[in-house]
Amino acid sequence: MVYKRILVPVDGSSASNAGLKEALRLAKDQKAKLLLLHIVDELVVFNTPEAGFNMESIIESMRRSGRQLIARAVKLTASRGVKADSTLVESAGVRVADVITRQAKRGRADLIVMGTHGRRGVNRMIMGSDAELVVRSAGVPVLLVRDGGR
Repeated sequence: MVYKRILVPVDGSSASNAGLKEALRLAKDQKAKLLLLHIVDELVVFNTPEAGFNMESIIESMRRSGRQLIARAVKLTASRGVKADSTLVESAGVRVADVITRQAKRGRADLIVMGTHGRRGVNRMIMGSDAELVVRSAGVPVLLVRDGGR
């Protein structure tokens, strides 16, 4: 199969970075375009007791951090000679896996490449793995990349 558009969720974790590196390798080989996606997961704020009344400033900080993360990913793809589009989406109560599959459909992705363990911590144990949920619901193939450091 030839892939033309590869969706890559990025969150700055080592697993996400491993997924991005693999997606870059595939994109270069297939002459594909990467669709870089960062999700501002507002549910994380609601599950943080320290957030208190300062939720908006925390969410704004997450947006800023997400924009920086996407900018670094775009710069990396350009340095490797790979074309990329980037999107930052706020989850607003929607599961991260649902945002990923929706963006894959919207971007007409042929493949989703993602790390197996993002920055979800205890939420992952309670809610289930985002990667597992993406595999179950995606309408396209999903390549899961394990973090080599684990």
